[in-house]
Amino acid sequence: MSKENITFRLDSEKRAALDEIAAGVDRDRSYLINEAITLYLEMHQWQIEEIHRGIAEADAGDFATEEEVSAVFARLTHGKAR
Repeated sequence: MSKENITFRLDSEKRAALDEIAAGVDRDRSYLINEAITLYLEMHQWQIEEIHRGIAEADAGDFATEEEVSAVFARLTHGKAR
């Protein structure tokens, strides 16, 4: 995998916190930034994929019944009325 340089602005407090973490785990700042970006991308890519799946299900008319929704709601609220 090729690597490229990128420049961006970071608040001095965030840079100090990043440097403190880097020193604590014996890694450099670039390593931590790459790890943070990897986790960010994984999270947002997962969300986008789930949104596309949901849209495809809706387009196909695949909706939960009222009974299914009520059962899930009851399970999640442990049957408590709000």
